[in-house]
Amino acid sequence: MKNALKAIALAAAIGLAGLASAAAEPLKVGFAAEPYPPFASPDAAGKWEGWEVEFMQAICAQAKLDCVITPVAWDGIIPALTSKKIDMIVGSMSITPERLKTIDFSDKYYNTPTGVIGPKSEKFDATPAGLKGKTIGVQVATIHQDYANKYFGSAGATVKEYQTQDEANNDLAAGRLDAVQADAIALDAFLKSDQGKQCCELKGNVKDDPEVLGAGVGVGLRKGDTELKDKVNAAIKAIRANGTYDTFSKKYFDFDIYGG
Repeated sequence: MKNALKAIALAAAIGLAGLASAAAEPLKVGFAAEPYPPFASPDAAGKWEGWEVEFMQAICAQAKLDCVITPVAWDGIIPALTSKKIDMIVGSMSITPERLKTIDFSDKYYNTPTGVIGPKSEKFDATPAGLKGKTIGVQVATIHQDYANKYFGSAGATVKEYQTQDEANNDLAAGRLDAVQADAIALDAFLKSDQGKQCCELKGNVKDDPEVLGAGVGVGLRKGDTELKDKVNAAIKAIRANGTYDTFSKKYFDFDIYGG
């Protein structure tokens, strides 16, 4: 009997140790694997930096979560979340009705316009009429691909897909594209680069469509993960209230990125 009780106690101890180990595992925060300045980029040593990296660090510290950046190819980042390879997405992902069919989101943590850039030598605006007959580059599996197909492709433009935003920007600079659509801040970072200064300019921001472009950017979460969602939402609210959000944002932007 004594031996049986010892065996039960040992099994219970092993089980508790396993639970403690599982609880200690860090949360894997999915970031797009490619550079997306000023939001997230690896430096020469491979360390990730940028506004969204600091945002992630702030909410994890506020919520007392142990978080680790886990780079994932953008077009596979939602499947990585739903299959539990990562635990949340911090990757400038807009909250859209289509994505809400598959995953859940935190409250908004920023909201910025969508812009179109093109060569300085060409005059056109960011409208279906202005882009008719032109080739516009977009990153695959983004709201910009959906928007360009809906408004520009249907009006006579050719929409060309790229795996990364950098590839689209490089093709524009090389003269292989007429225009590129993306988040206005990401495009602004490109236009301020040596390459962007020489070739390109903002042609304008597109007409808003919340059904396609979404209602701001949120942290992507698995459906049913309500405990984590509550912690993330509380952390976003707290860093907005205590000044942390504004402090790190001012290092990158001279305007309110949170939006209306």
